[in-house]
Order: sequence, then C-alpha cells, then structure tokens
Amino acid sequence: MDKIKPVLLVVMDGIGFSSTGIGDAVTLANTPVLDKLLAECPNTRLKAHGEAVGLPGDDDMGNSEVGHNALGCGQVYSQGAKLVNEAIESGKLFKGETWNELINNCKNNNTLHFIGLLSDGNVHSNIAHLFSMLKEAKNNGVKQARVHILLDGRDVPATSALEYVEKLENVLSELNDGNFNGRIASGGGRMKVTMDRYQADWSMVERGWKTHVLGEGRKFASAKEAIEALRGENAGIIDQDLPPFVIDETGITDGDSVILFNFRGDRAIEISMAFEQRAAAGMPDFVRDLPNPDVIYAGMLQYDGDLKLPERFLVNPPEIHNTLSELLVKNSIKQYAVSETQKYGHVTYFWNGNKSGKFSDELETYKEIPSDKVSFDERPWMKSADITDDLIEALKSGKYDFLRCNFPNGDMVGHTGNLDATITGVEAVDLSLARLMKVCDACGVTLIITADHGNADEMLEKDKKGNLAVRTAHSLNKVPFIIYDKEKEYKIIDGNYGLANVAPTIAKMFGLETPASWEKAMIKKNENA
Repeated sequence: MDKIKPVLLVVMDGIGFSSTGIGDAVTLANTPVLDKLLAECPNTRLKAHGEAVGLPGDDDMGNSEVGHNALGCGQVYSQGAKLVNEAIESGKLFKGETWNELINNCKNNNTLHFIGLLSDGNVHSNIAHLFSMLKEAKNNGVKQARVHILLDGRDVPATSALEYVEKLENVLSELNDGNFNGRIASGGGRMKVTMDRYQADWSMVERGWKTHVLGEGRKFASAKEAIEALRGENAGIIDQDLPPFVIDETGITDGDSVILFNFRGDRAIEISMAFEQRAAAGMPDFVRDLPNPDVIYAGMLQYDGDLKLPERFLVNPPEIHNTLSELLVKNSIKQYAVSETQKYGHVTYFWNGNKSGKFSDELETYKEIPSDKVSFDERPWMKSADITDDLIEALKSGKYDFLRCNFPNGDMVGHTGNLDATITGVEAVDLSLARLMKVCDACGVTLIITADHGNADEMLEKDKKGNLAVRTAHSLNKVPFIIYDKEKEYKIIDGNYGLANVAPTIAKMFGLETPASWEKAMIKKNENA
C-alpha cells in the first residue's frame, strides 16, 4: 500500500447541539476552538439516538455503548432494549433454556431475585421488562420473588425514584395472593451500590453485595420510607447518590435464582464477576472473603462474550461483524486507541463490536489512563490533559495510521447535574482540541471531531409545573462531525447521517472498499484542494 495520510478521530463524549437552549453547557462554555472549527471547516450534524443506533424508536436516547458500536462498526444493529423487547414480545425469552432453568429451580419454594436499575430510561434497563418477567414467573409457578432496586436519576429525572417505586409496588400488589409473594428487598443509588464499571471502584460492588445478597444495612419498612428518609437526611441529594437500604434482611440464600435485568453491559460486568468468577486473578479480597450463596445466576444479556460473562443469559446479544478495526487490520493499517478508564472500554471493546482483545497485537495499540476516583464535578477537567499528552506523543512517533480517543468530560461531568462544573469540563476538551490541531498540522494528520451522544448540551429541563429542574440524562440532540485538515482535502456531501456513517467516511479517507452492509461515506474530494 502507498503511504497513507494518518487520521485522528476525537470523540467528545456527551457534547451535542442543544435544541432547547436550556442548561446548555456547550454553548455557555468558552470554546473558541470548537466555535472556529464549526465556522470554518466542513461539518455536519449526526443523529446519535433512536433507530440511528439500533434502539426501538426516536424517543430512546443514545448512549456511549451503542454510540461507539455504531461509530466503530459502520452499520446499525438492534441493540439492548430493542433486542429484549423483541425477545419478550415474541415469547422467545420465556421459552429459552435459561429462563426455564431459573424458574424450575424456584418451584421448590426457592426465591427468584431480580437486581437492576429501576427506570424506563432504556439505557441500562427498562422497568417494563421487569414487570413482564414478574408476571410470567408467577404464571410459571414461582411462589416468591424479591426485587433489589437500583435508583436511577441519571437517565431519567434526577429525583423521580418514587414514581418508579410506586409503579413496581402496584404491579406486585396485583400479583400478590395466596400463591405468590413479591416485594422489594433492598436498594440504593446506582452511583453508590452495585453498578461500578471498568473496575474503577469495587467498593460500590462490595456495598451492593452486602445490601442485596447478605441483607446487611440500614433497615426500613418500605422503599418509599427509605427514599424519603435518606433524602431528608441528605439535603439536595439526587437518586443516583442515595445510600443503600434494606427491607428484607433475608437476602439471597443457597438454592435461589438471580436475574440481573440490566441489558447494558458495562455496569453489569463486575457484579456478574462477583457471582461467577470469584477466584479469578485480580479480584478484590472482599469478593473472595464475603459469603457466597450457591445460586443460579443469569444476566439479561451476556455482557462480555469473550469472558463468557455471565455463563447464563436470557437474550442473545447482537453478533457484530465487519468492524472498522477488522477492515483496517486486513489492510495492514496500524491503529492506536486511548482514553481514561471511564471510557477506555468504549474506544476498544464497544468500538470493536463488543469484542474484548485485539484483532492484531502487531497492528493495534491500546492505552488506558487511570481515571481519578472522585466525583467528576470535583475535577471536571478529568484526564483530558493526560489523554492529549499521550496522543501527541503517539502522533509525533509516526507509528500509527489511525488514532482514536475519547474525552469523557461532557458526559461524565454532565451526569453529575453540576452545570458550572460541566462548563469547565467542556472548556477542558476545547483546550485539548487546540493542542491536537497544532500537532496534526505539523505531522500532516487529518483530524475528525465528533461525539457519541448529547448530554452537556441539555442539563436543565422543565418539569410538569413549568419549573426548571436538573437534567442528568443524555439528550436526544444531534452531535457534530467536523473535518479539520490544513490541506482542505474533503468536503461533506449533503445528506441525513448518523454515527454509523463515520466508519465508512474514515475508510474512504484510506481508500478502502467497505463491506456491503455498511452505511455510506459522507465525503468526497474537494476539487479546489
């Protein structure tokens, strides 16, 4: 292959274009570099939610996982919620071997436990899936069910937990009779218990284990009582940060069945490891030391296909083939991927179609920069400078043809609900863009800037009464796609594009023929270049 011009892809996680103008940290931030790029460079806006990323409908917000699947794979697959919806509506889930094994295990008065995020945010879970399984479990002869609820306030309004608790309590009340007993057993905020990711803070999983499995912790008569009391004791606290609580001290015991009903993988892996891979190398001491009941455990999906985790799962994940990384490896194009811990898996595992490891050890290099273990609004710059330092070194080395990175600031700080801190986070990314542009100029590199979904662009919303309220969820807004190249080689073809059009565009820059299943490239050569 002739000498090719390197390409750097920057994913500004959670930075989109506001459609409301309310709580728009992106516009409020001082971003002279991003402003100049949008004013002077070829650019367009990409759809990053709903059907464009494989979700059921356009009311479904995108997320980093499906976003990076689309970015790295050049095609759209049915994802998470859509897969589960299809399996439940067709009855396939309830005819599966795993469901029947879980149910049959409970016909001798063992308890069926459900652990998961209690919301309809459709990012990690959907409460409707839980309701369907509870009803089918009773129909199948299960006598006793317990639900361990993780409170959201991140993909849904920040203090909406009681609405979801009431819905669940109503369903349980309708089901409960002399043949079935279902109740909420434990809970806590998703950023306090159970739902850690990328092994950034195993103490979250430890607290979850003690709460859900051992039934240890502060006792309340009901979830409603717990949430109201904990809110009263912690002024201004939002649902995702509520401490753990226990209602049923029995916990999870030998012989029970357990379903983790989250469908998204990143925050489901560690609790699954605690149930199934306690002896694995590198596991924290508490996983080995705490009591471990003998249960049948299953996930809604298999969260990591390479690790076979969990062993049992209710719905088969999408089988993603013909990714950009595979195409580049086949053409001997060297790749470099870097981010900090919070988004490292997104530029590797999710980018590669939910596959751990590399397609080629020789042609691919991955770098993880450890994230700070503090609330992101306390250090909203996160590791942007470190990621930029690392990228500059990689660019100057001349070793790589395609480089990619993720700056998590707009998403991770945005999720805290702290508007001022998120403005600072967006500004930190803008500073990094300035540094990278200079090096791209010097090294003859084409720079592409985009995002995986919106978040920082819409941090406030109006409640039912018209009052402004903190919004911590992703937005439904489009995201930027910008090409910066001092030689001005490319122009963007008019069209309606989504994240899946990015990989074909990168492939076209390298002069590669793309798989028939891929979306179209967005560019053509600029005749004036």
